[in-house]
Amino acid sequence: MRVHLIDGTFELFRAHYAQRPSKVVGGVDVKATAGVVASIRALLEDPSEKATHLAIAFDNPIESFRNDLFAGYKSGEGMLPALHAQFDLVEEACRAIGVVVWSMDRWEADDALATGAALFASDDVQARILTPDKDLGQCLEGDRVVQVDRIRRKVIDAKALTERRGIAPASIPDWLGLVGDTADGIPGLPGFGEKSSATLLARWGTIEAIPASEKDWDVKVTGAPRLAAVLAERREDALLYKKLATLVRDVPLKESLADLEYKGAPRASYEELCKRLEMTPRWPKLI
Repeated sequence: MRVHLIDGTFELFRAHYAQRPSKVVGGVDVKATAGVVASIRALLEDPSEKATHLAIAFDNPIESFRNDLFAGYKSGEGMLPALHAQFDLVEEACRAIGVVVWSMDRWEADDALATGAALFASDDVQARILTPDKDLGQCLEGDRVVQVDRIRRKVIDAKALTERRGIAPASIPDWLGLVGDTADGIPGLPGFGEKSSATLLARWGTIEAIPASEKDWDVKVTGAPRLAAVLAERREDALLYKKLATLVRDVPLKESLADLEYKGAPRASYEELCKRLEMTPRWPKLI
């Protein structure tokens, strides 16, 4: 069996910026919300995914506890008003079609996805995290927890991630702490690229374990003296960035796996949603 854990915030942004005609209803832009609904419908109709249990997580608002740790962390500042105005609407729409919604305020959507994977993955249940975000790579576990990049039509398991990045999933927060993650406002350390960071972490696993002196680095890293100096001076910064990139896996989600079983869209709420978003009434399963 599979449980599909959807990054709703990513889906919302993807739908808003998709090259589809704008959709304004009653003077309100609903393009992104309608796009998310269409994306869920496509998932349910995809025979290769076999979606039976699912939940979707949203950042609402964008800010989280990480903004208290680092002033430069991502926020909703500068977001397009038309997109920001759909944060509540898209959650209402997903509930209207019968999908479990995890609305995050103190935590982030990614924390909910990481928690869901930790809770529900087992030898009998594969957790499929639907997002291309790099930080979710830390959750991958054999074939039990995988990422699905729907844009590129790729399934990424732990082996594929290691082959691509050169590190194990457990080292992803350390890697992001060194390299940075512009999507989340994590700057990383100057001079640390993907390859050099991966080489060091493939050898030592964590930022904490990397020797202070390049003389103790028994792997070949271009510019080792300079990088070692930067790390010596800014190791605490790197550890803070690592903390920002480390996902919480014990968000208090109230639903059980059984609660995530998709039974269909309640007919009344779905028909009302179709009117509200001016959608053509077509859904795989109504109840």
